[in-house]
Amino acid sequence: MKWLLIAFILVPAAEIMLLLYSGNKIGVMPTLLLILISGIGGAYLAKRQGLKAFTDLRNRMGTMEAPGNAMIDGICIFFGGVLLIMPGFITDIAGLLLLFKGPRKIIRPFIVSWIYKKMKQGRIVIR
Repeated sequence: MKWLLIAFILVPAAEIMLLLYSGNKIGVMPTLLLILISGIGGAYLAKRQGLKAFTDLRNRMGTMEAPGNAMIDGICIFFGGVLLIMPGFITDIAGLLLLFKGPRKIIRPFIVSWIYKKMKQGRIVIR
């Protein structure tokens, strides 16, 4: 919970600093245009990747396979899309990393270990 509080303070402060710096270096209108393009492009990319992940999840469930990686990919894509829609360069970079398969493969073991840890604590129950 501490990291969440720190994230809600540090990330917006860093985003504001970076946006102000960008506005000074390249101008206000190009900065606003970059934010707008990243939001629209990110929403499109998240929708496309999300549909692909949903199809994979549905196929796995249809063949009675464990959804495992497909479910984690879907969650990563969802959070990546949310981060891309938020204005700012840091959240855009984090969102893009979550949308592409390569970085998700690196992040996935950390998510799986976090889920197992929560399952051992009894906070997550799978039936």
